[in-house]
Amino acid sequence: MIIPSFRQNAIVAVEIPKPSLFFFSGVQSIYWQKTEFSEIQTNMWNDHEITLLLEQVRSGQTDPADALRRLKESARAIPTKFLDEAAIDLNRADRCGYSEVIYAEGKSTETVVEIFGTLLDHGQDAFATRVNEAQATAITTQHPDAIHHPEGRTVRLNQKTALRPTKVAVIAAGTTDLPVAWEAVETLRWMRIPTDLISDVGVAGPQRLPSQLDRFQQADAVVVVAGMEGALPSVVGGYVSCPIVAVPTSVGYGAQFEGLAALLSMMNSCSSNVTVVNIDSGFKGGYIAGMIAGRMADLREES
Repeated sequence: MIIPSFRQNAIVAVEIPKPSLFFFSGVQSIYWQKTEFSEIQTNMWNDHEITLLLEQVRSGQTDPADALRRLKESARAIPTKFLDEAAIDLNRADRCGYSEVIYAEGKSTETVVEIFGTLLDHGQDAFATRVNEAQATAITTQHPDAIHHPEGRTVRLNQKTALRPTKVAVIAAGTTDLPVAWEAVETLRWMRIPTDLISDVGVAGPQRLPSQLDRFQQADAVVVVAGMEGALPSVVGGYVSCPIVAVPTSVGYGAQFEGLAALLSMMNSCSSNVTVVNIDSGFKGGYIAGMIAGRMADLREES
């Protein structure tokens, strides 16, 4: 079969074997040769092999262009597990610090369970977000040690359990914001970041936040979850010297526009340490804060 492949606005013909599934994204095309339970075998080189290749280039035994080609092929050979409905990136923890996260919404229960188990089989911590009750029951039945948080709609199972020397505070403006806040908390727990959840300290009762200062003022990052007009992150930002990751929620009445009002308010915060993620995205808020805190933990562990 011949299909067009777009590379830098040039169209070339690429012959690919059957059967294949095709995915077109932007101006690029790739193919997935679907083989049941197939797995790309990694050919990534170690330091010793790279050193030998460079020695061969220096001595004239290997052409530089050929050496470059071989190194590029090695870099592309990232271990991936191909399932019936998913391709699992088993190298992400090495590249990005944390393994692939399962966004369960829209996936079949069987697929979610299979991905979860695949990550565990390869020694990685597994984490699924936006799980429904059927998916959570299936995962915890197969993996009894997995932790399901119904309000946060998450399931996680950590094979590494040692906590990092850092802290992230998660602050929810109101109790209605708690499902999003819990998603952030569970994300941080999966990342092995100690966290403290502070709830119902929104701006309508301004005396409530200062009474909790000792719980968040020394944190390496703070996640602030708020709906309505989304004012709380700016207030929290005025109390701390660390990054604030603001998470707008869709909590509120008509003119709140399902979180858009809070999102725009947070994006226009006059507190310089406030940054913003997507509406109801507790996972992204927790993950970004966890990455920041994780870097601080690295520094402490190195010192």
